[in-house]
Amino acid sequence: MKRLFCIITGCLGWVHAVTAQIDPAALQQWRDRKYSMFIHFGVYSKLGGVWENKQISRGLSEQIRAHAAGLYSDAYEEVAQGFSPDRWNPDSIALLAKRAGMGSVVITSKHHDGFALWDCAFTTFDIMDATPYKKDILKELSDACRRNGIAFGLYFSLIDWHFPPAMPISGHNSDSIPPAHHTYNMQQITELLTKYGPVSELWFDMGQMTRQQSEEMRALVHKLQPNCLIGSRIGNNQGDFTVMGDNQEPDYIIGVPWQSPASFFHETWGYRSWQERGDINAKIREKLTSLVKVASRGGNFLLNIGPRGDGTVVEFERDVLLTIGQWLDQHRDAIYGTTPDPFHVAFDWGSITSRKNKLYLHLMNRPANNTILLPGLKGKVTAAQVMGSGTKLKYTAGKDGLHIRLPESLDMSGLFQVIELTLPGGYTVPPANIRMLTPGLTLDNSNAFPYFSNATIDYNTNFTSTIKNAWALEPPRSGTFKPTLTYSKEEQGRTIDLQLGGTSTAVRLEGGKAVQLNNDTASLQTGPIHVLGPLYSGVGGTHGSLTQVDLSKPWPREDGKRWIAHPEWKNGTEYYLEAQRPGGAMTAHYLLQEITAPTARNVLVKITSGDAIMVFLNGKQLLLQNNPQRKPQMDHYILLPLQAGKNQLSVKLFNYFLNAVPFNIDFNLPQEVYQLALPEVRLQQGTYFPVSWQLHNPSTPHDEMGMPNLKLTLE
Repeated sequence: MKRLFCIITGCLGWVHAVTAQIDPAALQQWRDRKYSMFIHFGVYSKLGGVWENKQISRGLSEQIRAHAAGLYSDAYEEVAQGFSPDRWNPDSIALLAKRAGMGSVVITSKHHDGFALWDCAFTTFDIMDATPYKKDILKELSDACRRNGIAFGLYFSLIDWHFPPAMPISGHNSDSIPPAHHTYNMQQITELLTKYGPVSELWFDMGQMTRQQSEEMRALVHKLQPNCLIGSRIGNNQGDFTVMGDNQEPDYIIGVPWQSPASFFHETWGYRSWQERGDINAKIREKLTSLVKVASRGGNFLLNIGPRGDGTVVEFERDVLLTIGQWLDQHRDAIYGTTPDPFHVAFDWGSITSRKNKLYLHLMNRPANNTILLPGLKGKVTAAQVMGSGTKLKYTAGKDGLHIRLPESLDMSGLFQVIELTLPGGYTVPPANIRMLTPGLTLDNSNAFPYFSNATIDYNTNFTSTIKNAWALEPPRSGTFKPTLTYSKEEQGRTIDLQLGGTSTAVRLEGGKAVQLNNDTASLQTGPIHVLGPLYSGVGGTHGSLTQVDLSKPWPREDGKRWIAHPEWKNGTEYYLEAQRPGGAMTAHYLLQEITAPTARNVLVKITSGDAIMVFLNGKQLLLQNNPQRKPQMDHYILLPLQAGKNQLSVKLFNYFLNAVPFNIDFNLPQEVYQLALPEVRLQQGTYFPVSWQLHNPSTPHDEMGMPNLKLTLE
């Protein structure tokens, strides 16, 4: 029996330090890979979703330890004693990934059940001590990946249902990590990053680490392997790349490296013996569609397999992968190392990937009239052909862009045809969000083209964060224009990187001229504050529409809860809402107050919250912000563009960690904003003038900007 190392909080003396950035070449190599294999494999694979002859349909099969009645720790250890994947063939796995066109493998080194697939010095619940297999699976697979030219990555669960000092099994898997458990995790990560050669990425999952714990984990990973990329589920915005929700394929622009994890079947990731697999051709098309869409939007696609308990790959999954691999053999240039779709419009016929002098048109549907229009494309096309067959296509350049004619005989019955356009001198397309520059044009959140990431404290509190706003101005004449920034107390003291044309400058929002708003808060008529909740919730999104809410009816549905009026509550006074669950536990309350204004005007209001907050006026979102530092309360200053007559101010108060949520809606504050004049800029007629802003040196690349009142006016 191995000798277990000490597990005492702080015994390794973890150093909290700011780590260097990933080497750009290593990051680019990861981004160019586009397509990788995820593997969920462990003791749960032996059970295959069955316990005591019952099909366990509750939960995912890899989490059967939590969902099967009577499957306690000792019983699960007995299952491990029979886990002997004698047909596991690491070279076969690596070769399957290679033949499937995947550039890396990411395997579950330890899932939530706490079972380690490697020879771990800190537990006996591992492949060497708890099973008859007696082979280090990670060692075998890492060696096989190197032999076959495949990058090797690791999944690691931050929660552990077997480690005694860890939090017990819960319904949401995002419990805190006690100090002894954090030390244990750090010890295991140290092993994983020192025993198995280069690790391309660490895919953390679940748990609710403190910010200090996440920072310590990040520092450790990058100290041991500086170019090992860290997934965002490490929490507290410490990831090098952002991980989408399971099987999520975003249709918006993400401004950081990102990855979409996908399961073959939404019901499970680990092997489920009784899984209905359906038509294989439909599944091939489904997963190839996902790969193309993710690549066209600039992401990486991580597709999972769940081997059986004996180590064999399910034939259905194998055959899907091999068929996609055959398609990739013919179309590899259209996927690997490509850049995203440069057009900012949706195409009914399919998706686009690109290079500097190439466009790849992935035909998922036959276009109307057998004609594709690429709007606004400029550049000399020297060839248009169907990849694989070499069939030449006719094309014509018009004022509205490039028209490509498809022959009616083009076979669209199989997997996607791809049209390759060659433009040796490069090309241009119209930028996103073109705005005609008229005197007095104001740029703000409402008319911006946003770039997104995910702001993440833990798995259950992530939300789509805005990290940059952009515009492209089209001046009607050449000349100089005077830009002025307007901001409020909410933005005061912050620094932004402001791009005006080809120049980006760090601008600190201070020293502006105070300007009184043209309003009179005393003339506003405010109704009673109504409350609804608590409702189970995440940070972002709402349970229903907040446009023209009828306060006399249940919300969000006829069978929903009713709004409760509190006429005794006064604006400007702080109150508390009871969480009704210990520690908040992912709930939200909604506040709604009707405000009647005699005329349209902008009114500044202070809104106090305790955790994440969303603010709406007449159903339009004005603010989404979380509380990454977990302060007991936050004050936000929001400029309300009130219309004449009745308005509805709605506030969603998300709560994750407080037993009582503070709130306050206060109009009694200085009604002023600040204006900061900037140097004149010169614009050239016929040339687009880019404008953007983002936070200067944010604490992480994923932070929500949170500047709801910032505006730029050009005169």
